[in-house]
Amino acid sequence: MPKKTAPDTSKLDKAVSDARKYADERSNSYREKALGMYPWICGRCQREFVRENLSELTVHHRNHDHDDNPQDGSNWELLCLYCHDNEHQRYEEACYAKGSDDKASTDTAFKAFAGLGDLLKDK
Repeated sequence: MPKKTAPDTSKLDKAVSDARKYADERSNSYREKALGMYPWICGRCQREFVRENLSELTVHHRNHDHDDNPQDGSNWELLCLYCHDNEHQRYEEACYAKGSDDKASTDTAFKAFAGLGDLLKDK
């Protein structure tokens, strides 16, 4: 009969240690801080969240700078996925509109309604 040896628990110990370290790091993240600071409600559509669907609630940076994370949460806003996407789309459109002020980008050879006045005068 083969002699039984004690199982090697070093891999398990490392996995548990890594999991605890990751949990500590996660609890210090701005997302965890924002979720602990604010009610789990979308700041735009007012949809309420519970633990089961909390992954659909995001932390939006009001000034769109993801490196600006003051500990008081003044740059954070909880938004659902849909409102968060909408907010970023609106921001991109506003940035695009600001960039199109130069005359060269608005001049085109095609004028959709050129000559429309002449056509209407004849009727």
